[in-house]
Amino acid sequence: MEKMNREQRSRILYVEDDPSSARLVQRILEAEGFEVRIVTDGIAALEAARQLRPALILMDINISGLDGYEVTTRLRMLEELKDVPIIAVTAATLKGDRERALIAGCDGYIPKPIDVDRFPEQVHAFLGGMRESIESPQEKTDYLVEYSRRLVERLEQKIRELEKAHAELQKLDQMKTDFIILAGHELRTPLTAIYGYTQILLSIPDIPGSPDEEGSPRHLLEQVVQATRRLSQVVDDILNVFIIEANKLELSISPVPLGTLVQNVVRNIRSLGPERKLTFEVDAPEQFPTVMGDPQRLYQAIWHVVSNAVKYTPDGGTIRISGRVVDHTVHLKVQDTGIGINPEDRERVFDRFYVIEETILHHSSKTAFKGGGLGLGLSLARGIIEAHKGRIWIESEGRDEVRLPGTTVHILLPLPES
Repeated sequence: MEKMNREQRSRILYVEDDPSSARLVQRILEAEGFEVRIVTDGIAALEAARQLRPALILMDINISGLDGYEVTTRLRMLEELKDVPIIAVTAATLKGDRERALIAGCDGYIPKPIDVDRFPEQVHAFLGGMRESIESPQEKTDYLVEYSRRLVERLEQKIRELEKAHAELQKLDQMKTDFIILAGHELRTPLTAIYGYTQILLSIPDIPGSPDEEGSPRHLLEQVVQATRRLSQVVDDILNVFIIEANKLELSISPVPLGTLVQNVVRNIRSLGPERKLTFEVDAPEQFPTVMGDPQRLYQAIWHVVSNAVKYTPDGGTIRISGRVVDHTVHLKVQDTGIGINPEDRERVFDRFYVIEETILHHSSKTAFKGGGLGLGLSLARGIIEAHKGRIWIESEGRDEVRLPGTTVHILLPLPES
């Protein structure tokens, strides 16, 4: 404990964005036996001060972002740092600069250029308890009023800058959304032509070979069809996510028997990955009521949720899909015995393009264990469920590829009023 206290007493934090000044002060103080940590901006200074708990903080006033006055005022609000002396070391040497530094919360003021011979003595004096102050009460009040006014003006300026930046970001985001929607429509046209003409060719009995005869013309055409379907689905997913974000998703409402829909989802996912050894447990169709919604969109949402469960459940695992009625809503649960998900990712996985796995390990399989994707499936699922006035969320104890805690995705959909 004594050693720790001794080390803490030797720590000095220097906030300075000029490299030459930083090197000079660091060399002087290290020669005196101090440990000097240098940071170059206000935000870094706040974080470093909390972490380092220095014995003394040397503060340049004219730093970028939050200036030295503002950083000092913020530091003085932190209980653990309220007794740490903060000394302004600055080239701001006009009339009133010293007083403004003291009003902001500094305990002393050392003008630049520093006196190399006197500087160590000044630092030791402030560490020993020396403090500067404004003698005149009226002068102190005047500078306090001026400092408050300057803070308000700086705050107004920052708010205006943020509003301008926000408006520019909104404009760029809208341009991006418009581009993706237009590009999606443009891509659909050639993909439809490729798919249609390939199907026509496959309908010709004289095309030699079979779908399973690798390298034969019919096999190659089948590969083109599968690739076109895959690309069409990727384009549709991207397009749908941005249509949802633009509040342009149109729903074709009709009665949807959820039991039949869930069974179709499971059957189609099974057909995509026969190599996976997974057990699907699905409640009987009568356990799932009929809801009013868009059958195609609800199929998409549930397909993405179940597909995600497949991708993160190793072979030998189980995926269970259940449904029950609770307070005029149907509660769907997709439970897996997979690797789970960490708490910090449970909400973020619904963000578009968010992926948990390393992108360098990406591959395009829809069903392979930890198979790749664009990070759109759950984002699309949430958009569709919320468009139906429902909710979707995730529960999991955390990620563990050995213990396999599993994940449960909850979906609530309103039932039609009787």
